[in-house]
Amino acid sequence: MQSNDARTLLQCAVPTAVTGVLAVALAYALAGGKGSVGAAVGVALAAGVMAMGLVVLQRTAKHLPDLFQMMGLLLYVVQVLLVGVFLMAFKNTTLFNTKAFAFSLLAATLVWIGAQTRSYLKAKILYVDPGSGDASGGGTSAPAGSVS
Repeated sequence: MQSNDARTLLQCAVPTAVTGVLAVALAYALAGGKGSVGAAVGVALAAGVMAMGLVVLQRTAKHLPDLFQMMGLLLYVVQVLLVGVFLMAFKNTTLFNTKAFAFSLLAATLVWIGAQTRSYLKAKILYVDPGSGDASGGGTSAPAGSVS
């Protein structure tokens, strides 16, 4: 993982973890122990799915840049399906408070997306590799449309 990728992951995980702590405390105050368990599960699911998506996209960008956009769309579908499968599996659970779970999942997802957007906007990532120019150094090319 490149340093800017690790930085992006860290800049997304820290605000999400802070949101998780706040969600667990708020859920405990409003719904008791089962509420705090639901909030913790919701934040863990959101952070896990989003982190997995970020890592997969970074690896795709590095190894298969031509497939980056398609992989992003496929990854979005897989993330929604993973959360959907989890929701279906625990639809009638009594292990945790489902409302606390849902609100913490939503909050953690929105914070992750906001932090990821902020991280990308502040990153200084070059669009062109400056070292990929002509290796000989001697040849200059004429502008398009000019006669040499």
